[in-house]
Amino acid sequence: MSFGLPSLKVKPENACNIKSQEGPFGIPDPMVAGIAATKPKISTSHPIETSERNYHLNEEKMNMAMLRNIQGLHAPLKLTMEMKFANKVGRLPFLPSSNLQHDVLTGRYLDIGFEDILNTPDVCEIAGQPHAMVERSLGIL
Repeated sequence: MSFGLPSLKVKPENACNIKSQEGPFGIPDPMVAGIAATKPKISTSHPIETSERNYHLNEEKMNMAMLRNIQGLHAPLKLTMEMKFANKVGRLPFLPSSNLQHDVLTGRYLDIGFEDILNTPDVCEIAGQPHAMVERSLGIL
């Protein structure tokens, strides 16, 4: 009995099938399409690679569907609204942001990933002048 509700099992919506111009040897011409365009043709990818790329999105969709089935439509709407407001919190362009509120709402604050160890602001390669960065974000420069 489904009661017309969507399945909790997340299915990929569409596959990325991008056609590029192929050169004389059956691979894209790197001078036209760029060197990065030849990689998908040359190397083989694992079937789980697309699933892992969209892991957080699929997990969020599944959690929202489960929340809607359990608590009703108001719960995912409220959570979506809170996440939208958490994404709108702005800082000056030269100040690093931890996005802690968004991480808490999505549950990612519990995960330790690559970006938590090697992407810290104190080892950031990009450090600009604060006035120039603010002017650039405002479109003055």
